[in-house]
Amino acid sequence: MPEPYVVVGTGIAGANAALTLRAEGYAGDLVLIGEEPELPYRRPPLSKEILSGAQPPSRSLLRPASSWAEQGIELRTGTAVTALRPAERTLVLDDGSPLRYDRLLLATGGRPRHLPGTEGLAGVHRLRTLADARDLRAALIDGGPVLVVGAGLIGLEVAATAGGMGCEVTVTETEAHPLRRVLPAAIADAVTGLHRARGVDVRTGVRLERFERQGDFVVATDARGAALSARTVVVAVGMAPDTDLAERAGLKVDDGIVVDAFGETSVPGIYAAGDVARRPARADGGSCRVEHWTNAQDHGAAVARSMLGVPTPHTPVPWFWTHQYGTNIQAAGHPQGPGTLTVEGDLEALDFTALLHHEDRLTGVVCAGRAREFKALRTRLDAT
Repeated sequence: MPEPYVVVGTGIAGANAALTLRAEGYAGDLVLIGEEPELPYRRPPLSKEILSGAQPPSRSLLRPASSWAEQGIELRTGTAVTALRPAERTLVLDDGSPLRYDRLLLATGGRPRHLPGTEGLAGVHRLRTLADARDLRAALIDGGPVLVVGAGLIGLEVAATAGGMGCEVTVTETEAHPLRRVLPAAIADAVTGLHRARGVDVRTGVRLERFERQGDFVVATDARGAALSARTVVVAVGMAPDTDLAERAGLKVDDGIVVDAFGETSVPGIYAAGDVARRPARADGGSCRVEHWTNAQDHGAAVARSMLGVPTPHTPVPWFWTHQYGTNIQAAGHPQGPGTLTVEGDLEALDFTALLHHEDRLTGVVCAGRAREFKALRTRLDAT
């Protein structure tokens, strides 16, 4: 009997890859393994609907529990892979048992980055998993003040949710503008204005260096000695790709598992997809690693097809959305890059379409409250 296809990681990249393998006709044994005890679920609601309580966690499931077995997918949750032995085409699981594979997909995602002195400190939270969201929600129900460290997408979504739950919220960011990794400064400032209008204290150019517990509070001190105290601290300073398994197995790693346009790693028969994969870039001949939900979903499906012998390159224009205070902001391409930004509409009201052109070429799009326009512009970007 042939060995099974194995997918490590039950996030959207891994889960969608497993579902695509079945949908595209793979009839052999198929195993989907994940460290988390939960069934595969959608992560975007963690910082919004699940954190606020507007949506029960059960509604975030990708599929009903019974559907995995119905599709012939052996789902092993609460299971960690401790070793990968490519020469033997074998994984070692956390109970010591071996699992052989025919082809393997690593969709191990990433882990939240830590700040020195925060790991294990009572009152400090990160948000990556459903369990994290449950713990943070319980803390927010107890009330503020809340300190969010990092004004990226997750940090600002958490700030918006916490403010909506009645908490006093402060956000600190080391850069001069929030969201500068993904949005132009003018648009990032407009989003900042939205938060400040709702009472969130957003402080830029602040680098917190020390955290300590004092009674019921966590006290954070910046480089100048100024202190902020909060009952709840949320560290939202990005994620690091979870490459440990691949690195120990000898796969090529460079801020992510390095793959070709079809998702195959430096070891034939082993693939990687989603947040953890570093793939060829679309335009400049370099490489990129994309951390957005939509990329992970599409990349998982594309790599699954490549595993089946239908080479499917995946070099789309990245895109994402964020939902804050009832406002939906969508971006595609590289709107934070160099070029000339033109805006139609009202930035302050967050009702606009913004286009970035570089060397007479459209390279980035941001829309707020204009979903139909965004869809057409994203299609235009994909065609360039």
